[in-house]
Amino acid sequence: MDIPLSDHEKDFLLTLARQTILKAVNQHPLPTWQDADLTDALSQKGASFVTLTMDGDLRGCIGSLEAYQSLVEDVREHARQAALEDHRFPPVTNAEISRLHIEISRLTPSVPLGYQNPADLPGLLNPNVDGVILKDGFRRATFLPQVWQQLPNEEEFLSHLCTKMGAASDLWKRKVLEVSIYHVEEFEEIKKMF
Repeated sequence: MDIPLSDHEKDFLLTLARQTILKAVNQHPLPTWQDADLTDALSQKGASFVTLTMDGDLRGCIGSLEAYQSLVEDVREHARQAALEDHRFPPVTNAEISRLHIEISRLTPSVPLGYQNPADLPGLLNPNVDGVILKDGFRRATFLPQVWQQLPNEEEFLSHLCTKMGAASDLWKRKVLEVSIYHVEEFEEIKKMF
């Protein structure tokens, strides 16, 4: 992700995400594209998260931490999953689609964050910049950098991330975990003024 996406590429992905949700909710075939219409950035492998909100509240968020398919395929897959398969929410209904707000995060590859003492971990994080992955054995969880807006305190951020991972909230204080960080290029639909 050396080069940021152009406005055209961002608009393409946001439109694709909305069309995918509309078709998936109505059980129609998902949208397709001509490979000739794709830029290099859209056709290269990319990892993304698609976040859906409604009236300012989270309505679905699913993504991948590692690039394993083209960015355009990744966004389409995660738009469908965020609408229909986020286990925290019932599937999006047709009546809700017009109220959904779509945000896409394009991720950089994650890099391990080495540290020796649990007390050092909060000071190694860059709030509002770093996405964080915590791993303890088979358990793993991540927060996108945008989560810092709700949890600006590093210790609170880590405690909530441990809980999301299915561990005790203070696990990060008691042992050295596998920690990786990544950054995102975040873009969203323009809010409509009525």
